[in-house]
Amino acid sequence: MRYLILLLALFATTARADDAKPFNPSDYPPGVQTALRYANEECEGQDGGPVTFATDTVRRVDLTGDGRDDYIVDFRDTKCGDRETTYCGTGGCVMNILVTLPDGSVRPVFDGYVRGYEIMAPPMKRGAARTIRFDLHGSYCGGFGAQACVKQKAITATPFAFKQP
Repeated sequence: MRYLILLLALFATTARADDAKPFNPSDYPPGVQTALRYANEECEGQDGGPVTFATDTVRRVDLTGDGRDDYIVDFRDTKCGDRETTYCGTGGCVMNILVTLPDGSVRPVFDGYVRGYEIMAPPMKRGAARTIRFDLHGSYCGGFGAQACVKQKAITATPFAFKQP
């Protein structure tokens, strides 16, 4: 009986994996599509093959607290042909953050390399911006590559960048 239940669970899991929708850049607004085109341009510039996006390359989340979807485009698992490191290096992987403005257009507010990120818990104040904790190359904190460097930023419609001291 246990084997039958295990077998049924395995089939159900496989069916769900087969139903997963493939990544499609046209599912996103033009501003996000522009950020995704970077991957194609970079791959073509390196004489790579076709670009393969991970299903979670684009993440929709309200970062500014205005009730509209904003977007995080993370190229960590994007592949250029059979190359897996086109979009990543010692400083991390290319990441874009785009916010949706009141008129529905999308504005890029961050474009840089990050080793990792974490969206912090929503603030208690309704309509407040979310904060992201960024893990960066050590040089952004005055150190060197392997050293830990953590910076936090509340996401608004104002563009920002991390500077090396």
